[in-house]
Amino acid sequence: MQIRHAKPKDLEKIVRLLYQVGMVHHLGRPDLFKEGRKYTDPEILEIMENPKTPILVAVDEADEVLGYAFCVFKQELNNHILTDIKTLYIDDLCVFEHLRGQGVGHFIYNGVVAFARESGCYNVTLNVWSLNPTAQKFYESCGLKPQKIGMEALV
Repeated sequence: MQIRHAKPKDLEKIVRLLYQVGMVHHLGRPDLFKEGRKYTDPEILEIMENPKTPILVAVDEADEVLGYAFCVFKQELNNHILTDIKTLYIDDLCVFEHLRGQGVGHFIYNGVVAFARESGCYNVTLNVWSLNPTAQKFYESCGLKPQKIGMEALV
């Protein structure tokens, strides 16, 4: 396995993974999430081209995509309260269902952390929905700890 930046030829596999993520969210909170995927094909291709929004993919020996991490560089400069640290935010991380539990997710996460270090980041952050305890457990197994907690009340 290796980690590399996503290429347009990876689009089909990335779309399949996005549908898997979308279904987890839709089934967990149909009141919030529609059935479908987060990005259109043109949006994904635009994200790939933007250096501020890297998509890292894990690929096998045949260069087939096994999973991805959509990332976003974030930095608050000259903020009155926040420091100027540079963060790599993981917007989305997914491994094909049939490959889960085989270390691909950890491989991707470790690749993201290495990329963040190389890019001069202070930290890596992400959000995980409470509807997805499996993902939360996975991220905890990677060493992540809660930074902040979002709460809601239905009205």
